[in-house]
Amino acid sequence: MRFHTRRSTLERYPKTLLGDKSKRRRYFDPVRRELFFDRNRPSFDAILYYYQSGGRLRRPLAVHPDIFVEEMEFYQFDEHVIERFRRVEGYWDPNSEAPPPEMPRNEFQKRVWLLVEHPESSLAARLIAILSVVVILLSIVIFCVETLPQFRRIRVVNDTATLADVRPDSGNDTVSGTTCGSVELAAYGRFEIDDRPSFSEPFFLLETACIVWFALELFVRFASCPDHAAFFRDIMNVIDLLAITPYFFSLVTHVFELWEAGSQPSSLAILRVIRLVRVFRIFKLSRYSKGLQILGLTIRASLRELGLLIFFLIICVVLFSSAVFFAEADLQADGLSHFDSIPDAFWWAVVTMTTVGYGDMRPVGPWGKLVGSMCAIAGVLTIALPVPVIVSNFNYFYHRDRDIHYRQSDTDTAGTSARKTSTLNTCLQTIASRRPTMTMLRSSMSRVSGTAMTSFGGTRPGLVTEQMYGRVPVSHKPLAKF
Repeated sequence: MRFHTRRSTLERYPKTLLGDKSKRRRYFDPVRRELFFDRNRPSFDAILYYYQSGGRLRRPLAVHPDIFVEEMEFYQFDEHVIERFRRVEGYWDPNSEAPPPEMPRNEFQKRVWLLVEHPESSLAARLIAILSVVVILLSIVIFCVETLPQFRRIRVVNDTATLADVRPDSGNDTVSGTTCGSVELAAYGRFEIDDRPSFSEPFFLLETACIVWFALELFVRFASCPDHAAFFRDIMNVIDLLAITPYFFSLVTHVFELWEAGSQPSSLAILRVIRLVRVFRIFKLSRYSKGLQILGLTIRASLRELGLLIFFLIICVVLFSSAVFFAEADLQADGLSHFDSIPDAFWWAVVTMTTVGYGDMRPVGPWGKLVGSMCAIAGVLTIALPVPVIVSNFNYFYHRDRDIHYRQSDTDTAGTSARKTSTLNTCLQTIASRRPTMTMLRSSMSRVSGTAMTSFGGTRPGLVTEQMYGRVPVSHKPLAKF
C-alpha cells in the first residue's frame, strides 16, 4: 500500500516523525526512493489525513483504539493530541484520577476502616460486604412484601360515635389481614390502613434486625473514618443515615401515641411519608455495585443536558396543551371533549410526548388528532436530542473504570512477579551458600536474565531499512556493558 503526498504537507508538524527530516531519514529506502513503515496499514490513512487536513484526527472504524494510540505514539504526535483522542474515545484520564484514599493513622483504626470500607482489601472485608448486600436486599423485600393485602393491617376508628355511646372497653381496634369486608368494617366505624409498628409481627422483628446491622455498620464506619467532618459530606453516608431514620422516627412516634392513649390521623400521614424514605435503602447497593456508580456519575455529568430536556418538555407541554384545548373547544358543549381546561391537558401532553399513551385522555376531533400527532413527533425528537451526550458520558466513565481496573490488575501482577523473583533469588542465595560451586552458575543465570530483560532496549536488532541503507546494526551486548 503506497501513499503519495508533498513534503510541505508533512512539514506542517515538524515535531512529529514524518515532519522532521532527520527522524524520518532512517526509514528512507534509497533504492525505491520512498519511506517504508512496517506498521498498521489502515491506521496510516488516518495519520496522513491528519497532516493533509490540518489537525483533524479520525480513527478508522476497523482499527482498535489501543492500536491507533500506539500508532500515534510511534509517529510521535504531540502529547495533547494523544490525550485529546483518549478523552474522545473515553479512555482513563490521569489528570482526573482521584487521589489515593486517606487512611487513618492508627493501625487498629486503619484495619477496621479497610474492613468496612474497602471490600477488595481482604477476604473478611469481602464477606462483610456480601453480608451487607444480603441485609439490604432483605430489608427491601420486607418493605415490599408487608404491603400485600394478606399481610396488611386495617385500623377501625370509632369516630362516628358520641362520647355517651362509646363503652369504656371500646376503642380503636386493629384487624390483621383483609378477611373482613368493607360492609362489616363499616358497621364498626371508619377503617383505614394501620401503619403503626407492631412489636409482635415477624416483619417488625426482621426490620429491627436489619436496622441494628445498618446502625452498627454506620457507627463503626464513622468511628474508624480518618476525617469525621468529611464523613457526612459523602452522599453515600447520607443515604445510610436516611435508611435508618424512618425506623427510629416511627418507633418514637408510636411510643408517644401510647403515652397519650389516643390516635391522631395526622400522625399516620406523617408515618406514611417517613416510611416512604425507606425506599432509599436501595441506593445503598451502589456502594458495592460498579454499574450503579457509573450510572450515578453519568447522571451527574449530564445534569445540564437533562435540565435542557426538562425545559424543552415544559415548553412543549404548555404549547400542545393549549393547542389541543382550543382544538377540542367545539366538542365541549356536546360533552365529547376530554379536556376541561389547559392545566387538565398537561397530563395528556406529558403522556403523549413520552410515547406512553394511557388512553384516559385523548383528542376526538380531526384538529385535535392533528395536534396529538404533532405532539407525539415533537416529543420523540425532544427526548432523542440529549441521548447521544448521555451515552457519550456513560462510555467515558465506563472505559475509565475499565482502564483503572486493568491498571490495578497489572500492578498486582507486577507485584506478584516481583515477589516470585525475590523468592527465586533467595533460593539461589541459599544454594550458593551451601554449594560454593553454584556461584558461577548463579552469575551466569543473572547475566542471561539481564540480557533477556533488555531485549526491547539497547540490544534490539537492527531494522530492515538499516540493512538496506548499508548501515551495520548494533551488536548484541548486555546492558551492563553500556
